[in-house]
Amino acid sequence: MADSILFGIAQKIIENIASAAVKEIGSIWGVAKELSGLEETISTIEDVLLDAQEKKNHNHQVSSWLKKLEGVIYEADELMDDVSTEALRRQLMSGSNMSKKVRTFFSSSNQLVFHRTMAHKIKDINDRLAAVSKNRTDFHLEVRHEESRAVLRTREQTHSYIPEENVIGRESDRKAILDLLLDTKVEEDVSVLPIVGLGGLGKTTLAQFVFNHEKVRTNFDLKMWVCVSENFDVKSLVEKIIKSATDHCKKNQEMDQLQRKLQKEINGKRYFLVLDDVWNENREEWLKLKNLLSKGAKGSRIIITTRSQRVGEITTDTMKPYKLGILDKDNSWSLFKNVAFKPGHEPNNPNTKKTAMEIVDKCGGIPLAIRTIGSMLYSKPEAQWSSFLEMEFLRMPQNENNILPTLKLSYDNLPSNLKCCFAYCSLFPKDYQIEVDMLIKLWMAQGFIKPSSSGHSLEEAGFEIFNELHLRSFFQEVKENDWTKKLESKMHDLMHDLAVQVAGTECATLHSVGENIDGRTRHVSFNFDLNPSGQFPTFLSKENRIRTILFPPLWGNSGMLVSWDVVLGLKVLRTLDLHHSGKVPSSIGKLKHLRYLDLSRNYEIRTLPASITKLQNLQTLKLSGCANLVELPRDLKKLVNLRHLVNDGCDSLTHMPLGLGQLCNLVTLNEFVVNEKGVGPTNKPHNQGQVGVGGLNELMELNNLRGELDVRNLRYGKDASEEYKDAKLKEKQHLHTLQLSWSIRNNDSDDNVDATSEGEDYEITLESLQPHPNLKKLRIFDYRAGVRLASWFSSLTTLDRLVLRRCGKIKNVSPLSQLPCLKSLKLVWLSSLEYISNSNVMSVPLLATLQRLELERLPNLKGWWKDVSEEEEEDIPPFECLSQLTISHCPQLTSNMPLYPYLEGELELTDIYRFKTFERTQRMKMKMMDSFSPLSKLTWLKIERIESLQSLSEVLTSSLISLRKLCIWECPKLKTLLPAFQHLTSLQELEIRSCHEVDIYGDGGDENMWQALQSLLILNLQDLPQLETLTDGLQQLTSLKKLTLEECKSLVGIPEWIGNLKSLRELRIGGCNKLTSLPEGLHQLASLQSLDIRDLPQLETFPDGLQELTSLQELKFYACESLADIPEWIGNLKSLRKVGIGGPNKLTSLPKGMRQLTSLQELSIRDCDPILNKRCERQTGEDWHKVSHIPRLCIDNERINPPQEPSTSSSSASCWEDIFKEFRAAAIV
Repeated sequence: MADSILFGIAQKIIENIASAAVKEIGSIWGVAKELSGLEETISTIEDVLLDAQEKKNHNHQVSSWLKKLEGVIYEADELMDDVSTEALRRQLMSGSNMSKKVRTFFSSSNQLVFHRTMAHKIKDINDRLAAVSKNRTDFHLEVRHEESRAVLRTREQTHSYIPEENVIGRESDRKAILDLLLDTKVEEDVSVLPIVGLGGLGKTTLAQFVFNHEKVRTNFDLKMWVCVSENFDVKSLVEKIIKSATDHCKKNQEMDQLQRKLQKEINGKRYFLVLDDVWNENREEWLKLKNLLSKGAKGSRIIITTRSQRVGEITTDTMKPYKLGILDKDNSWSLFKNVAFKPGHEPNNPNTKKTAMEIVDKCGGIPLAIRTIGSMLYSKPEAQWSSFLEMEFLRMPQNENNILPTLKLSYDNLPSNLKCCFAYCSLFPKDYQIEVDMLIKLWMAQGFIKPSSSGHSLEEAGFEIFNELHLRSFFQEVKENDWTKKLESKMHDLMHDLAVQVAGTECATLHSVGENIDGRTRHVSFNFDLNPSGQFPTFLSKENRIRTILFPPLWGNSGMLVSWDVVLGLKVLRTLDLHHSGKVPSSIGKLKHLRYLDLSRNYEIRTLPASITKLQNLQTLKLSGCANLVELPRDLKKLVNLRHLVNDGCDSLTHMPLGLGQLCNLVTLNEFVVNEKGVGPTNKPHNQGQVGVGGLNELMELNNLRGELDVRNLRYGKDASEEYKDAKLKEKQHLHTLQLSWSIRNNDSDDNVDATSEGEDYEITLESLQPHPNLKKLRIFDYRAGVRLASWFSSLTTLDRLVLRRCGKIKNVSPLSQLPCLKSLKLVWLSSLEYISNSNVMSVPLLATLQRLELERLPNLKGWWKDVSEEEEEDIPPFECLSQLTISHCPQLTSNMPLYPYLEGELELTDIYRFKTFERTQRMKMKMMDSFSPLSKLTWLKIERIESLQSLSEVLTSSLISLRKLCIWECPKLKTLLPAFQHLTSLQELEIRSCHEVDIYGDGGDENMWQALQSLLILNLQDLPQLETLTDGLQQLTSLKKLTLEECKSLVGIPEWIGNLKSLRELRIGGCNKLTSLPEGLHQLASLQSLDIRDLPQLETFPDGLQELTSLQELKFYACESLADIPEWIGNLKSLRKVGIGGPNKLTSLPKGMRQLTSLQELSIRDCDPILNKRCERQTGEDWHKVSHIPRLCIDNERINPPQEPSTSSSSASCWEDIFKEFRAAAIV
């Protein structure tokens, strides 16, 4: 990584020296000549850096030269950062009341001392660079620039043959690709099908299988195979294609001769061509080749295998790129068995098989990894197999491991700045969901992102880099977080191993306090929790090169102990992540190189130290979740480079500082808190108590704001409206989400805010907050002044989500019908709203694009339309696109609602009087769609507190063929379930809760009813007083994986047939007071992984059959008051990984069998007898020897044993040496 970043650092140094600010300060300090010399030396080195980076792998002298250069280049960068920072500081102080002091400082002997110090540092760096630079001529390095850089890939040539028996798994992929190749509906004569995926997934193997398939042989006149790999040269590719078609091709032919020969071979023929391992992303070059291949007969096909999604996109016009995924567990296991065991010698020992399957999981579904590891372990003893689990792929000798070298081909093809960005990701743990936005900010902080020549922002340029890495398969699974709504992604484990390898000593992840780092390390992350029992690594105080301190939030890092003396000694820090670390010292301003500072979730912080405003280079200040932070620093405006003020969840903020609007680079501002007492029209305080308070008009010039803005504590009245109008929200074209929340602390409740003349003045408050038409999401909370929406609502032509909550006086929401892109509408606590539309049924069209509708706590809502005749009620139109609907606590709502036959997601009906609209929807006849059944695509139905409901037959009809989840809660009159369930053949989850009259037995037909639910995976029965025992029909649920029985007070026993539920993995029983024992039949549940028993006061012991549950991984028993001991046979549960014991109970000791639970990772004891707690005390307790081997032991939520350091036993290393020796010997033979 280090040598990759040098090129970018050199460029940045040159740009810094050339800047006007640095030139000016260079003249003032008298170091202009020295700076010019430094620029010249850096430029000379920059010219040959790229060539040196490529030659270092084959030339030890070049590698040593780069290492010497690395340290000096970094020091030069830090020096120029000092110079630039000082120049910026002078600009900020010029003209201020500090300027006199600054002039005094620089006018006397101080100026001479400072000049000499800086001149000496610059001269020293220049001399050292010049000395290193001289040696470059010894290596014959060539001048090379990023654009002209070519990478020589060394992958061996592929061929078209593969024995069919070698292709294991991929049946669905094989069928899909064959179907696409033979599809006669494709219009293009010659169509291209790219197969895209990570290196090692088996793209070539899949293409080989298809190439040799019988259907391909019979459907194509000509087959050709070309391995591209090297530079995409059209002439050489044509030569290879001709040679594949004819078995020969004359050398040294002109291009015209070649193209004529090619046309002769393919003209009029239905051909099939495989171009394997394509890297070229230049569409023009591809089109040159494709044009030469266009004369094939209709139905000709070209398959391209590539790691780059971009290649897939530029090479096809009609077929979508086929994205090849990882192997599933079953196919991974099949492939591993084929290469790791002799035929017919698969392991019978369950422990051996378990180890083998864990090894397969480690391979992450990558066929190349599975084949490589399986071959290594062929016929090896189990002890050696177990030791493999402790070793990472990157620690294997490279001559035995071709996994990472194969993946590294993709890395070698990256530009320098992308290499740095990828390698930096090694600081995150494996399988970690990386927030894309945060990652881009971290890259920015290290200077990996260059300003775009196209005028894009740094953030946009950063996203382009991420997207490029994603397209090249370095990242996977890009998705939106359900909670934060931010994009997240993660790296495949093998890609993470590659990142660690290429980062080398530049990046280090520490797993315990006792670890040390290499002297060249500059970026450090911590993969452990610094809790009060831990200690911040003090050795860092000696590492003055550190630029990154990063704590990925693995367990929340609650109460992190930070040694600020150590941190403040890291003078060149650019990234500091200390979330959950407590208070911040007043001297934090000393870290002048800092670009990224994360202080989020620090609940102790009420104010930030004033010195934080000295961090003029700061780009990102993250304060998310600092719930007790009252105010921001008054001089925040001095952070002129601040781009991201991340302050969501700062719920105690009372105002924003005066001058915030001067931060013209600000891109992110999550929350703007309006001062409750207000400010004057020019931000002058109304009283002396409001000095330094900024009004909403601080937003006036902040037109670069992007993402989400939440404006809180809004007020009413003319003065407020003038201030809000000056905020010019209408000019914030990059905002996609806006939340407007009015103050609920002032004496302006619904009753005090009248819709009279004064009320009309208040309504102009909302009018003055008009956003830009580009807005996508709008939320309005606690607006209690007006009876109607603002006139600008109709201008929001791109709005797709709207939430109105607690707007108590709103009576008219008719403008919603004018929002052409609205997809989601949520109305909550609009107590005055009676109708959604004031028009009649036919006069205004329904929201044609609406996909999600939530109507909650609307006590006076009577219907959608105000005027609906009886005739119109029979012909109410449906929502055309609605897929999710929630109607909750709308007691006045009758039948006057649009129908919803097309629901595909969730339907929730809570506390409504009647089912009329639901029933009418099910009965409706679809015009021109006779085959369509209403609600046939509905997947989730929740029915709660419907007092009139007596039988499920009223709602569950044969049309609900897609229903996956059904929840029935608190329906007091519901008695009958049968025979409605017989229609729900797709049901996977059923929950019946607090239905006090329900009878799950019915009047006969019980067995057939439950037998129809063959797809059911989860059954949850809670608070059913009529349930005394489980009906025999339940044993028909052979697919059931999770069963919950809770608060069923009349349940006296669980039948022995529960053992027939062979697929059951989770069983939870709680709050069943009359239950005195558990059935012996539990021992038959061979698949059970989790058993949770709680609040069974009469349970005295566990049945002995439980010891046969060898798959059990989690055992919890809480509040079993009569339980006096844990049986010794618990030691037979070898797979247990987590045990939870909770009181009240009679336990006073633990069994000796605990010591036999070698897989146990966590034991939690809480609310038990103090005698038991004392016996488990660390070192001194009588039961300590029984539990000391458990990595995580907690008593009453306090961790007893510290985190253990990773195992690096010499026996494992020795064992691996034996494996590799034998493997090499076998290879030689």
